Amino acid sequence: MTHTSDEKLTVLVYSDDRNTREQVTIALGRRPAADLPELAYLECATTPAVLRALEKGGVDLCVLDGEAVPAGGLGLARQVKDEIYGCPPVLVLIGRPQDSWLAAWSRADAAISHPVDPVALAEAAATLLRARLGARSLSS
Repeated sequence: MTHTSDEKLTVLVYSDDRNTREQVTIALGRRPAADLPELAYLECATTPAVLRALEKGGVDLCVLDGEAVPAGGLGLARQVKDEIYGCPPVLVLIGRPQDSWLAAWSRADAAISHPVDPVALAEAAATLLRARLGARSLSS
């Protein structure tokens, strides 16, 4: 699959913690895999900001912090899967590996546990973005 050099994929990163958002953007870097276009980031610290961004469209992947307060990313993941037509893939950051059942309940497409493991995050994000690009090319 070839991409134009000016195409970017938009990754929405939600956490009330600026350090968590920074960990995610640093871990993913400019691109999580060589075969993917560069990433652009949209950082959100509140639920309303996430919902506004998703309603506008153009988001290719959501990374939601399950430990965010007052609204955790797991509940938000379930909400956007229910309410946003054509919702992009959702990757949740969970507090502990034992919380994977919560990630399944949230309808997240993938989950990794805190602290952010850059390799695991990049692999999960790349898998979801490749699937998103494949679905996008099939529908056009």
